[in-house]
Amino acid sequence: MSLQKIDLSVPSISDTHQEVQEYYGARARSADSCCGGDSCCSSNGESCGPLQLYDSSELAALPEDVASFSLGCGNPLAIATLKPSEVVVDLGSGGGLDAFLAARAVGPTGFVYGVDMTDDMLALARRNAEKAGVSNVEFRKGNIEALPLPDNSVDVIISNCVINLSPDKEQTLDEAFRVLKPGGRLAVSDIVIDGTLDDLPLSEVQVRAALHWAGCIAGALTRQQYQTLLAEAGFTKIQVEVQSRYSAEAMAGASELAAWDPALVDKVANRFTSSAVTAVKPE
Repeated sequence: MSLQKIDLSVPSISDTHQEVQEYYGARARSADSCCGGDSCCSSNGESCGPLQLYDSSELAALPEDVASFSLGCGNPLAIATLKPSEVVVDLGSGGGLDAFLAARAVGPTGFVYGVDMTDDMLALARRNAEKAGVSNVEFRKGNIEALPLPDNSVDVIISNCVINLSPDKEQTLDEAFRVLKPGGRLAVSDIVIDGTLDDLPLSEVQVRAALHWAGCIAGALTRQQYQTLLAEAGFTKIQVEVQSRYSAEAMAGASELAAWDPALVDKVANRFTSSAVTAVKPE
């Protein structure tokens, strides 16, 4: 049940990867924090919205410029319940914030792999690792549709507003299942559509065409689609819980909705949520 098979109009895989790489490469080069402007996935329209979801004492343990760089939509560490000695992989690890916090949570006997396809983000994350003095983390180049990790090798998968960027979510979730050990768990924050888009005066294809893929929202799955793809990949104990909803203002920077009727924009925006997605690979 690939994204194409659920009748969504999506760019080609190569075009999507190029768009995402260009967008996030520029963000890495400028090293903008979410406070610096149009954070990709800020879900509440407030300055530094995503960072407000983190424990301030955890962020204080990292250098300020490392702790302030977040392009996510939530806090996957809050739902991952990481334990000492666990092996973690962060899908689309960006500047490394979640990977560093995970590395501290699993301790010196645990390890974290960050996977990202953008060279500038990888360079930034590696610099940040040196600044933060975090040694039990490694950043690897790769696509989340083809993870550079062996089968049954990690305990936990985390991700922060990245799976929505994949042009082949079926393959991405299949890969997540493959690399998890039996009993391993997935705990990600992602943009999810609550309900459907089929009761709007515009078609779903028209709505998605007005949204920017690299802005995290055009490729979002509905809650039902997410649950279905996770189940088809083999996961159990699947939960998709809404944590916050987009506002029209928050969506403006990641869409072409400014010319639409404000009432329609509000109706569309409210469907898009920052949600906590959890699932388990059976023993």
